[in-house]
Amino acid sequence: MSDGKSAPGHKNSGMNVDGALVRELAELLGETGLTEIEVEDGDRKIRVSRAGGVAQYAAAPAPMMAAPAAPAPAAAPAEAGASAPAAANGDAVKSPMVGTAYLAPEPGAADFIKVGQQVKAGDTLVIVEAMKVMNAIPAPRAGTVTAILISNADPVEFDQPLVVIE
Repeated sequence: MSDGKSAPGHKNSGMNVDGALVRELAELLGETGLTEIEVEDGDRKIRVSRAGGVAQYAAAPAPMMAAPAAPAPAAAPAEAGASAPAAANGDAVKSPMVGTAYLAPEPGAADFIKVGQQVKAGDTLVIVEAMKVMNAIPAPRAGTVTAILISNADPVEFDQPLVVIE
């Protein structure tokens, strides 16, 4: 790891991997239920992912890429007027990660949920794409969808309210 020593018979590649950071990221995977997480620091990139329930890590130089185009302005959240009081009550299902939220499984398909719809625990509410991985966000409990706080393809932050279920 980053103790400055190399294994016998191996040359030191000059890249120091912060073992504590890798362990911290692996713990974060377990706590949040994410399948992978990636961090960049200058020209270094560390990706920790779970494959078959085991945390793995890979460290590699980050490729040089042009900055992405600025995202389009976000549309107003659906049902915004009705959702503010409900979201304040803590009934909102929140995003477990940073990414892009989608209301349907694919372009042109029907949305997973609609306001007024009954859902069961485990039903998919939305998908959050993070690092090209589609993560289904399930309903934590049964209830009625009273508000959808995002629009399709909205960027979302960690812990951002997505849907209100009462």
